[in-house]
Amino acid sequence: AWEEWIQKKRKVIETVFSILVDQYRITDIRANSIAGFEVALDGILLAYSLVTLGLVER
Repeated sequence: AWEEWIQKKRKVIETVFSILVDQYRITDIRANSIAGFEVALDGILLAYSLVTLGLVER
């Protein structure tokens, strides 16, 4: 059951990850600490969520 569910979600997961890498440059985070990395990642995920929900324009 789990494998079937994740297989169905794989395309969505890969698409979202691709957007985060290409448009939000998630792989370019240069933080000096774990906390700094988490703050940067939180900001990227917040921006992505707001755009996805249509609350802001990119």
